[in-house]
Amino acid sequence: MENQVYKTIQITGTSTSGSDAAVRTALDKAAKTVHDIRWFRVTDTRGQIEKNQIASWQVTIELGFALK
Repeated sequence: MENQVYKTIQITGTSTSGSDAAVRTALDKAAKTVHDIRWFRVTDTRGQIEKNQIASWQVTIELGFALK
């Protein structure tokens, strides 16, 4: 196994369905332009409230991808 070098970026996904869906939204979008994504870490979770109800979730993640 050869040594790897990784770059990290931070992105935020949103969803009205929940925090897991917000992470998946962010990953799906990132995967369209970022190759070799290897891991993610949730760094922040927050939500938007409208009329005393959760309207949407916002999840910030750090992505790690391998440099070639």
